[in-house]
Amino acid sequence: MTNHDRPLSPHLSVYRWPVTMVTSILHRATGIAMAVGFFVLVAWLFDAASGPEVYAVFLGAANSLIGKLLLIGWSWAFFYHLSNGIRHLVWDSGRGFEKSQATFSAWFVIIGSLVLTAAFWGIAL
Repeated sequence: MTNHDRPLSPHLSVYRWPVTMVTSILHRATGIAMAVGFFVLVAWLFDAASGPEVYAVFLGAANSLIGKLLLIGWSWAFFYHLSNGIRHLVWDSGRGFEKSQATFSAWFVIIGSLVLTAAFWGIAL
């Protein structure tokens, strides 16, 4: 039996990813990133309670380039997840489901999370 007459399903690379799909994927990814960041938070508290020598080692790792990039990434994940969670709360009220509204709110969440992260690190530094 041959299937030469049937069309092939297009590959994912054929489709254009709408911003609403990206925000959905990012919401899940930032939730996972924050779960990993929770273990870093626990390590920070544990090291702070373990004494100055142990805490100094943690601070050395946190103040490295990779440590700062991870902290900035986790703070962006927090602000993104928070902003998108508020978006979902608005959706729970039955508003914002029109295509133009959903697209606008998706871009608002992405840009807003970047602005909040920049403001947080601008203040923190």
